[in-house]
Amino acid sequence: MQTLAHFADGGPGPWILLFPLIWAAVVIGGITLLRRTAWRGRRGPRPTRLDDSSPITVLGHRFASGEIDEDEYWRRLSVLNEEFGRTGKDGPV
Repeated sequence: MQTLAHFADGGPGPWILLFPLIWAAVVIGGITLLRRTAWRGRRGPRPTRLDDSSPITVLGHRFASGEIDEDEYWRRLSVLNEEFGRTGKDGPV
């Protein structure tokens, strides 16, 4: 019986090498698709980190230690946010 995998002499044809290439393309495509969608979603956005000498961090430390009260904290934070533009989607950072 003559099939596509055999030439006239009975051996497999050179096109049989296409099957490993097709499977490699499917595997690489699947890994690429997973990396671009599912795996990237798990990491989430990188948090921004303030250094210890930034004015907002110093203000936070002063409020935490009790040097200033809550009203003064929020008043000064709003001024710093206007100056440094550190407002996020949900309000001040």
